[in-house]
Amino acid sequence: MTEENRIDIERLTTLARIELEGSERVKIIDSLDEILDYFKTLSGVDVGGVEESAHAFPLYNVLRDDKVGPVFSAEDALLNAPEQRDNQFVVPKIVE
Repeated sequence: MTEENRIDIERLTTLARIELEGSERVKIIDSLDEILDYFKTLSGVDVGGVEESAHAFPLYNVLRDDKVGPVFSAEDALLNAPEQRDNQFVVPKIVE
């Protein structure tokens, strides 16, 4: 690894808030070196003419448009409510 790409393992372990033994540090540095090498390989790939995308597969919004339709009356909506008051559901208090 060149000096300009040297991994500052001390800084990384501080940022990640992890402690590594000597042999673990060597393994992590070697793994990170391999990852950086993969990125170097990927940066050499010609992607000219490839359309940018946020996802590997085309994704489309599958939500339907909001349209006004039949609605329940308050009485129908509250029909199976275990407890109700003033045309509203009564639920247990969760905030003190």
